[in-house]
Amino acid sequence: MLDTAKTETVLEVNNIEVIYNHVILVLKGVSLKVPKGSITAILGGNGAGKTTTLKAISNLLHSERGHVTKGTIEYRGENISNLNPAALVQRGVIQVMEGRHCFEHLTVEENLLTGAYTRKDGRGAIDADLEMVYSYFPRLKERRKSQAGYTSGGEQQMVAMGRALMSKPETVLLDEPSMGLAPQLVEEIFNIVKNLNEKEGATFLLAEQNTNVALRFADYGYILESGRVVMDGPAADLRENPDVKEFYLGMSDEGRKSFRDVRSYRRRKRWLA
Repeated sequence: MLDTAKTETVLEVNNIEVIYNHVILVLKGVSLKVPKGSITAILGGNGAGKTTTLKAISNLLHSERGHVTKGTIEYRGENISNLNPAALVQRGVIQVMEGRHCFEHLTVEENLLTGAYTRKDGRGAIDADLEMVYSYFPRLKERRKSQAGYTSGGEQQMVAMGRALMSKPETVLLDEPSMGLAPQLVEEIFNIVKNLNEKEGATFLLAEQNTNVALRFADYGYILESGRVVMDGPAADLRENPDVKEFYLGMSDEGRKSFRDVRSYRRRKRWLA
């Protein structure tokens, strides 16, 4: 497990607010830190502000009429709030969007190679990284000549992640990697993330509704509710926190609880009291 206290912070979000359409306040003073070489998770239900946080970092809000109106976002000590997404990629920050976006008319391998479009280190280095990607996603090697639009949802998620890796990122912003995937595929995707983190040194900031699986693989977690961070801490501590167990993992000291038992949780959460 990463010792975050002794690790350099590569990404720092300081008290940001995000407004859509000049009127809808979505993020309300969100702050977080991402240590180098860590897996940091942003957790919470649908609409909590997880995706907006990632898009604020990667500067993808403007296409949706969203704006950071307060606070700062720094990468390696540099304010990146005004950089465009292409400039961020050149600095080593790339986002894998929610929804397994890929170029459906291109083959799997052509999709992967688009991730290396901005690189200038030569075909040999790109080919070596392509083989590295195939070593982590052997299924993609089997489907390398298949049209991406005809691959499965899990394979398209792998294509999106592999394409991001081809840009040689230092930090990957990964949005809802488990969405729409069978449990077995979710485990496979998160195991690949863990391997990339441990073997390649990649830093991950991931937004995830599946709190159970995210806290098993992450080093540190932030829980968002209605655009605010309501709790954060080492993943191991959050897994054992009684509030997290009851409201996010469906467990309490008395055992598993049904949705009917916890559906009034918004009125009972101790951190919102």
